[in-house]
Amino acid sequence: MSISISPASTSTEPAYPAARAVAYVVEQYFARNIASAREKVVHDLAPNPDAAAVEAIIDAAFWASLRREEGYRPKISLAFLPPEQAQHPLLFERELALNPTILARLAPAVERPGIHLGVWRHANELRVWGTTRTIPRFCFVLEVIEPGLLVVKYRRGRESGKYVNVAVLKGDQIKIVDERGTSLPDCPELVTALLGFGATAITGDAVNVLVQLAASMRAHGRGGSLLVVPQSCDDWRLSILDHVPYSVSPAYSELAELLRQSPEEKSQQIWQEAFIDAVDAIAGLTAVDGAALVTDQYELLAFGAKIGQRGPTRVEKAVVTEPVVGDVATVVQPLELGGTRHLSAAQFVYDQRDSIALVASQDGRFTIFAWSPCEQMVHAHRVESLLM
Repeated sequence: MSISISPASTSTEPAYPAARAVAYVVEQYFARNIASAREKVVHDLAPNPDAAAVEAIIDAAFWASLRREEGYRPKISLAFLPPEQAQHPLLFERELALNPTILARLAPAVERPGIHLGVWRHANELRVWGTTRTIPRFCFVLEVIEPGLLVVKYRRGRESGKYVNVAVLKGDQIKIVDERGTSLPDCPELVTALLGFGATAITGDAVNVLVQLAASMRAHGRGGSLLVVPQSCDDWRLSILDHVPYSVSPAYSELAELLRQSPEEKSQQIWQEAFIDAVDAIAGLTAVDGAALVTDQYELLAFGAKIGQRGPTRVEKAVVTEPVVGDVATVVQPLELGGTRHLSAAQFVYDQRDSIALVASQDGRFTIFAWSPCEQMVHAHRVESLLM
């Protein structure tokens, strides 16, 4: 059955072409995943976002993102759900039109993380009904990151944790996250988790700690490097120059100790807050010149460390991929990876093949370096589209 939708906006702005181009793909993505969840008897599921709603929400948010309200650029999160599926919603006495002017005016009230403007149909027209902090599983969310930069995402449940990104739109550029990215035989677990097929809530598992660290590193905006090395051996020291200005002794273990607590303790709000604080503390150290080092048990060993070459062989090439539909793996020279941080991280992973390196750039790019047994070379995973 087709549904006729009245225009959701009184805006005179032209249509945003990318909104229509991506709408059906997004509709099918959510329909597929929500149907799969229903088959597994998962409860608290959001309604399927249809292509018309997806297009209208993206279009309105895009034009709102280009406006200024009292000198500020809007940062907005829109969630497609009826008010009855939100817990303790803030309801407007009169629902508002979904248009760029209204969204820009509302932005200052909802720019803090975790607050969404609720959008649903009333009399066949999409309307903004209020705000909510809670959304059901697989709820379509559109977040305005900066002018012209939008991310389609969802959360697997009501709990805290990293959202799963579906698509990134920047101007006329569209990136659809590749669900099959984890089918790579040597795909790091961190990339698997970021793609949404690993743990997405704060559960204390090893993979999700790296997800949280990556997001926090990118958020501080200064760029930085984090090396994750095996706790069981010290071979990594051969790739670090002797003088480490900020060596830690004994190893800083707050994060590791939190992860050793019981599942009951981890389910409490106080644990989750302590976990985020510990993650941010370590991620903040990566802003210091040099690399921070943690063990695979998340004990901090040092920061400000300089990477050196272990043996006579320099890394000569690396394969670069991005987990988006249509991406083609390319083999590049090390200098094409980025600046000094990237080159040093690639050399470290080349020499220490049981380690991984996370590198954040000041411009928002984020790369995970890992050794690829299949390719027999360093694999650079460009994952910033998963961290927004």
